[in-house]
Amino acid sequence: MWYFSWVLGLGLACAFAILNAMWFELREGHSHDPRANRNDE
Repeated sequence: MWYFSWVLGLGLACAFAILNAMWFELREGHSHDPRANRNDE
């Protein structure tokens, strides 16, 4: 049954990588908006 935990861990790692990439793309998309730079006053 070691393969069950291995496949489950691999699936969770892939899901985490996909969500991390989606979050990174979302953050990069907002950086091009001039209104997003709230620290520049």
